[in-house]
Amino acid sequence: MNFGLAGLAQLSSARSRSISPENFSGEPGQGGRATEGMGAAAARDLGEGWKVSPCISVEAGQTFTLATIQGPGAIQSMWFTGRPLSRDLILRIYWDNQRQPSVECPLGDFFCVGWGPFAQVSSLPVAVNPNNGLNCFWEMPFRARALLTLENRGNEPFVCFYTINYTLADLPAETAYFHAQFRRTNPLPYKTDYSVVDNVSGQGHYVGTYLAVGVTTRGWWGEGEIKFFIDDDAQFPTICGTGTEDYFGGAYCWEVEGKYVTYTTPFVGMHQVLDNSRFEMYRWHIVDPIRFQRRLRVTIQALGWRRDGRYLPLQCDLASVAYWYQSLPTAPFPELPSRDALEVV
Repeated sequence: MNFGLAGLAQLSSARSRSISPENFSGEPGQGGRATEGMGAAAARDLGEGWKVSPCISVEAGQTFTLATIQGPGAIQSMWFTGRPLSRDLILRIYWDNQRQPSVECPLGDFFCVGWGPFAQVSSLPVAVNPNNGLNCFWEMPFRARALLTLENRGNEPFVCFYTINYTLADLPAETAYFHAQFRRTNPLPYKTDYSVVDNVSGQGHYVGTYLAVGVTTRGWWGEGEIKFFIDDDAQFPTICGTGTEDYFGGAYCWEVEGKYVTYTTPFVGMHQVLDNSRFEMYRWHIVDPIRFQRRLRVTIQALGWRRDGRYLPLQCDLASVAYWYQSLPTAPFPELPSRDALEVV
């Protein structure tokens, strides 16, 4: 557990496992034994052990169980791919015996590519590589059980390649559970703050924000402040940012020589600009997690400029994923919007 570069030389009694379409159970010695699967025709001259089951097809309207893992242990990395990516694909993760998920998010948005087209992401916990190689390195501990599912709300099957790498090991008593919650508001009502997450209850720490912005103005749109309301904060927050591009590690509208400039770094990025009207960005609080003891609420404003130098509240298309760790139980998430309400057009 907790392996980084500084811990690679330490021996451990933890047991490494992996679940994929080549080994749905993750059990020792069960990989590559499939005799049927989506690669069976290609492997017909080679037989068992030759990539017979590299992927699965999630049928329209189906929820597929990607993995069921008995703990204690921790998911250490995940890789997915498939095309096209859309918000029809919903990833859910359940910890221990909770009925409600602790992760509920469109697959692409979880990996910071919610608009659909490929964009390189080269961050520490999330990497997106050509062509739609979706990688996650958030550590996700669990004590009794981990259950991962993928729902296909679309009208066509989705061919999904995936690998879930995990370890089985005892957990320290203070270990918290990973959470990720998606939201979308389109359009944002006038003079309204966008809610990234609220109703988080328990002890924990906030570790990241992904934000997708669809702009409805021709001018600059990122003057809005992000606010973290911690524990007993009411009208005013403990932490208040100075502007959208500032929070995501940029400055002065991300503008160089009259153009937006994208970037992707270990902790901050603005990695996608589509038609100068759709943007994607991330901010990971890995070295500066935001701690809360009882409650957390996070909001951000959509704010531009009027011609006379006054702020202009905007009515953008905003979608986000909030990432955090906390003790269980998880407060129930708001119901996901309908398929039509999530559609990117």
